Amino acid sequence: MPQNPRPSRTHHRPVAFSTEVFDRYPGGSDPQTTAQAAHFSAHALLQQGRKNTDPNITQKLVHFTDTFGLETLAEMWSQAPALSLPGALWRIYLIRDTVHTHTTQIAHYYARGMEQNWRSSLIAGVADPPTEQEVAETTNTILTGAYTGDFDIALERFAAFCAVIATGQRATAHTIVSGKNYPTRSSEPTLQPELHPSAEVQTEARRRAERLHCKTQQLLTISQELEQAAQSWRAGTLE
Repeated sequence: MPQNPRPSRTHHRPVAFSTEVFDRYPGGSDPQTTAQAAHFSAHALLQQGRKNTDPNITQKLVHFTDTFGLETLAEMWSQAPALSLPGALWRIYLIRDTVHTHTTQIAHYYARGMEQNWRSSLIAGVADPPTEQEVAETTNTILTGAYTGDFDIALERFAAFCAVIATGQRATAHTIVSGKNYPTRSSEPTLQPELHPSAEVQTEARRRAERLHCKTQQLLTISQELEQAAQSWRAGTLE
């Protein structure tokens, strides 16, 4: 069975939220201690969040990195295996934090990716057109679903979200290399010569495109890892 225990009691009391789950085990250089801390805190946070019935508490969980910083989770979860509960939680919180930090750029990539990857876009659930607000709010909605709905569905939606952004990044990298970012007027009657970017500008464009290609591959990897984590959750093997 997936690790999404449901309380059997007939009444529900809101679960108080705090960072206690991250203080139970100290961090350190010992791999075994770090791994134990990662698994304990991930299971405690998810169980605490899913048992909770207070929407305000759920929102605190969703906005955790806004309050305590991404570093708090990075210290505990970033080294966890991708196919583990702390590894999966780290990736979805990292995605949300990145989107909220670079909303304009991510929304641009998402819009471009949506044009070519409709299947993933439908799964991710961002409204069309994907405005900055829609993109940012969708990450909040998906993360909320991790605590109030099916955890595997939340993982799959984040996986699809990453796939769309990666598609947009790849398209943008191609545009940069092809030189289409540089406006020309060749299709309009003009006596002005067509402008071409200098060698220095072309070199910088290639470097930017290479960086985007690297980021694209990283996102595709995260997308695949989250899909695998969703399958493991359904199989009851995501530890």
